Amino acid sequence: MFIQTEHTPNPATLKFIPGKTVLGDGTVDYRSKEEAGGSPLATRLFEVDGVTGVFLGSDFISVTKGDAEWPHIRPAILGAIMEHYLSGAPVMSGASSDEDAAEEDYDPKDEDTVKTIKELLDTRVRPAVANDGGDITFQGFKDGVVFLHMRGACAGCPSSTATLRHGIENLLKHFCPDVQEVRPV
Repeated sequence: MFIQTEHTPNPATLKFIPGKTVLGDGTVDYRSKEEAGGSPLATRLFEVDGVTGVFLGSDFISVTKGDAEWPHIRPAILGAIMEHYLSGAPVMSGASSDEDAAEEDYDPKDEDTVKTIKELLDTRVRPAVANDGGDITFQGFKDGVVFLHMRGACAGCPSSTATLRHGIENLLKHFCPDVQEVRPV
């Protein structure tokens, strides 16, 4: 089994591509071993000393480290992913996605604007962000402000503010005149 590794804009996160389906649809973001109980793969990755986050995408796994150095923990992470797939265990033992776990907050009168925002996020933003090992999901819209949840490699990434301000905000303002600002949750 060959597992490809890619750097992400976040130096604390590496993207691992096992060449096999991870989730297929949806995403799941774990920030601790305790949260990862529903995923045998994520639980195994948290057993590697220094791993502080695991993000599962359709065909990739983003792993975030704490103070450890990549040359020291990367081989153990690759081994854990390989062992998982060779064991035949499922990636998820329960629900397959937490994509809609957080309740969205917006006024029903803004339904059309929210629909446009979500469509733009799904078709233009999320595919690009997934290439970098992360995800951005809609959280709410109020008084011209779009609230987005950044996950995976995007969470804590030094360039995430620039991505929000210059990329996503400009895109949404262009197509949705009601949008005045974009903020992370």
